[in-house]
Amino acid sequence: MISTHNQTQSDAIGDAKAPSAFKLRTLIDADYEQTHAAMLSHTLKRIEQKRQGIITPDELWIVEHKDVYTLGQAGKEEHILQRGDTPIIHTDRGGQVTWHGKGQLVIYWLIDLNNAGWSVRDLVSHAEQSIEDVLNTVLSRQPAATEFYAKARKDAPGVYIYNKDELMLGKIASLGFKIKHGFSYHGIALNLTCDLGAFNAINPCGYAGMQMLRLADFVALNSIDTSPYHGFEVLPDAITELEVTKLLLTNIIQRDMGAISLRSATP
Repeated sequence: MISTHNQTQSDAIGDAKAPSAFKLRTLIDADYEQTHAAMLSHTLKRIEQKRQGIITPDELWIVEHKDVYTLGQAGKEEHILQRGDTPIIHTDRGGQVTWHGKGQLVIYWLIDLNNAGWSVRDLVSHAEQSIEDVLNTVLSRQPAATEFYAKARKDAPGVYIYNKDELMLGKIASLGFKIKHGFSYHGIALNLTCDLGAFNAINPCGYAGMQMLRLADFVALNSIDTSPYHGFEVLPDAITELEVTKLLLTNIIQRDMGAISLRSATP
């Protein structure tokens, strides 16, 4: 299922003000190979249009995939511990092996890095910090607000949950990008309500014994109605109906606009 909405200056998500014609696309129960082919084709078209002097709007693709394991460009088969009915697909993003499926929010960042004024390192930092911002906002609402917090790690891309004693409990979000001629595609994956058992068949992101986490085990995930999205389609029984999805989209769009600056690098 695909739905595309153009966001204008007066029609942005939440309190964010999206650039003119900034596009959001929703794909639920999405086939990975079809989605990847569409994303690559779109990026190649943008590259060609820019060569012709045509500047195209950035896009965010909000995706909930059918169950799939994907191996990045440097992915090693040895990190697949068990093989079953779930497809295993080699892809062109960075990183090792991961899982996508129902209950996991995937956001693909189709960004013109040069137009945004971002380096590749900036892109990765914006991705990690957007997840940190939203998770810490949601975690701070809990009665024991200081018990858990989200933080990226310099030595291992992604976002992790820590407790008040600064003990890392596990990984809750992964990221992997591909850059072609200054345009990014692929993006981030945040575990919301998914069955974490799917990760038992792999070394997640190439780390043996890495504990994977989901947000539903830390906070109550609130649903929203359609009005906060200003026309963006909210589909029932999917990650689009969760407030955390709206918060993350808002944060990313503000970053693309330059309204949220990068913090100092993670120590």
